[in-house]
Amino acid sequence: MGQLVLVRHAQASFLSQNYDQLSPLGEMQARLLGDYWAQRRVAFDRVCTGPALRHRHTAQIVKEAYRKKDLPFPEPVTMDEFDELQGEKVLAESLPQLLERDSGIRELHDAMQTSSNPAEKRAHFQRLFGRVISMWANDNLAGLTAEPWREFCTRVDRGLKSFLADSGKGEVVAIFTSGGPLAVAVRRALHLSTEDTLQVAWMSRNCSFSEFLYSGDRLTLSSFNAFPHLDDASFLTYR
Repeated sequence: MGQLVLVRHAQASFLSQNYDQLSPLGEMQARLLGDYWAQRRVAFDRVCTGPALRHRHTAQIVKEAYRKKDLPFPEPVTMDEFDELQGEKVLAESLPQLLERDSGIRELHDAMQTSSNPAEKRAHFQRLFGRVISMWANDNLAGLTAEPWREFCTRVDRGLKSFLADSGKGEVVAIFTSGGPLAVAVRRALHLSTEDTLQVAWMSRNCSFSEFLYSGDRLTLSSFNAFPHLDDASFLTYR
């Protein structure tokens, strides 16, 4: 039986022109994770990342922490299967029509637009985003070109099967990805509904890690959303 560690990327640059890069706080979160594992000599046999810059940069910073202590860390390989769901595209394609016909969506959007500070804006955005993504995942939004929810889940499952199939007995492997693919892995382990899977996605903190045991096609959740390396409240973020 092997061990799989799934890492959600460190904080990206939310509300900036280029979301797909780590914020200064995100870089600190990743360094803290690398230092935490390196100090405990946590060893990995193989490491994989999703294709996004925030995935790859988080893994690279962790690798640098190992290098500073002269500890080995596998060169990460990139797999497109572990990219995030196309939430921004879903929102962009669906929001104009939803603002016209859904008073609840209009209310959430107006609250976000009139937010007085970034923290408040993040909170209102998450409520709006969560509502729209739930509608999309439950096939209540028609005519979108974004990758459907079912295809997203199939893609992540295919990536897990492919990556774990190459593991030797007792290997410890890591994947640096986003909250969506992490939630799909938990869904697979616990046989969750769509709504429960989305709740898992919203719960995972930046740069937290979750542990699974695997053998063949069997995936068992061992721990979820752990962040012992983020030992100050100022390091804890969701976006």
